[in-house]
Amino acid sequence: MAIMESVRNFLGSVDIMQVLSSFIFLIAIIDPFGNIPITISMEKKGVKIYPIRVCIASLIILTTFLFLGEWILLLFGVQIEYFAVAGGFVIFLMALEMILDITIFQNEKLDGAGSIVPLAFPMYAGPGAFTALLAITAEYSIASLCISLLLCMLVLYVVLRGTHWLTKYLGQTALYIIRKFFGIIVLAIACKLMFGNLANIF
Repeated sequence: MAIMESVRNFLGSVDIMQVLSSFIFLIAIIDPFGNIPITISMEKKGVKIYPIRVCIASLIILTTFLFLGEWILLLFGVQIEYFAVAGGFVIFLMALEMILDITIFQNEKLDGAGSIVPLAFPMYAGPGAFTALLAITAEYSIASLCISLLLCMLVLYVVLRGTHWLTKYLGQTALYIIRKFFGIIVLAIACKLMFGNLANIF
């Protein structure tokens, strides 16, 4: 009975608008469409991509960080509002990368299993997604974020399964426009995170 009550309380805290808003935000950060060329390049080099493994690994990493991230902040004595402002600034820079086609963050090249490293981590479940998750926990319920993560992994799975189809039928131009569109959304949400939490601090 206690377990069922906990499940009901958890599902009761799900807000559809929060799910949709956080889903759009997180899928823009994870950026499965923008990373299609990288996936194709890896396959051409002989790396076998297993979409289900990538999605499961990414979901485990992000969910773990979602639940433990705030505890980690408490360990270092940092309030979630301060992290949200700092995270919003980092996400702001990521949005500029997407919109302006510039490189601000230099990513190290990691060797390893193609389905886990570097796809699941650090490409999809990396520092950007960590920052985004922790930043928006100040405004969204954990239950809504969990649903959003599941939806993101579903989209990621479909994109990884249909990488070559998407490239063939949508074309590079359409994928480029999608990336720019998501970049503008990310930029707007980054500004909301920064200025909204600055108001809470001061």
